[in-house]
Amino acid sequence: MAVIDESLPAIGSAYRYDLRGKRVFLAGHRGMVGSAIARRLQDEHCEILTSPRSELDLRDSSGVAAFFKRERPEVVVLAAAKVGGILANASYPADFLYDNLMIAANVTKSSADHGVERALFLGSSCIYPKFADQPIVEAALLTGSLEPTNEWYAIAKIAGIKLGQAYRRQFGCDFVSAMPTNLYGPGDNYDLNTSHVIPALIRKTHEAKMSGAKSLVIWGSGKPRREFLHAEDCAGALVHILKFYSEDEHINVGSGEDISIADLARVICKVVGFDGEIAHDLSKPDGTPQKLMDGSKLKALGWRPQISFEQGLESTYRNYLASGEAA
Repeated sequence: MAVIDESLPAIGSAYRYDLRGKRVFLAGHRGMVGSAIARRLQDEHCEILTSPRSELDLRDSSGVAAFFKRERPEVVVLAAAKVGGILANASYPADFLYDNLMIAANVTKSSADHGVERALFLGSSCIYPKFADQPIVEAALLTGSLEPTNEWYAIAKIAGIKLGQAYRRQFGCDFVSAMPTNLYGPGDNYDLNTSHVIPALIRKTHEAKMSGAKSLVIWGSGKPRREFLHAEDCAGALVHILKFYSEDEHINVGSGEDISIADLARVICKVVGFDGEIAHDLSKPDGTPQKLMDGSKLKALGWRPQISFEQGLESTYRNYLASGEAA
């Protein structure tokens, strides 16, 4: 079983982990975030190990254990998860809870059992209480009730964080967790039944433009505020964390800025070129009033986002048009 090298100084001084030449298992490599991580890891001169879902079901403990025994990864990045927006969470609560619990449990245990040197678990900003003080510090975890619209996913992610901490404390495994904010970018999911807010709004706005609609209808009041980070920036932050962070507590990954959903819709309308009105479906839920994470710990490690919000939305819209999903 891999242990933390106590000769390495802790974060805050000069912790370093060199990825050069390492065998890195990237779980979830075909997703938006995972594919961005794969691109970023290419700069680290490491060997990237992947396996398609058809060949490796991360919910299957025996299959995961066999993969680790055969491939012997030295580093693991767990970017695989069952994800979706408010509608998907409400429609499939058992799937969101069970699938994500099993993925985290199987990958974490096999990482420990097969001597993985470093493991990085990806969580989500939804782990924090609905009414947490803003900006949200890492210590806010488990200090209040969760947002009911995504609690199933959040509970599974919290369990994943705690499982990594437990293996770290009991066995000395060098496992860490990162909590990205709301992500967007090329390769996102544009299915209106399962997508998050940015890809959903991009699709709805494009379809409104193409149909000549007079208005765009968005869920809720538009008042809730959300923080967003481009997937490529997130990938850069996660590789930075792999190299420079080793602490028991998880670490936030965000842009440091938030925007109201109504203003987000306006920016997307500008990017797409839709000049109709924005209407609100007040029968739909708003969700958490505000989610802005405190990024002080990551900032102290020397990382900053590189992609501006409007530039990121423009590239994402171009990707949507090129994806074949646009009407």
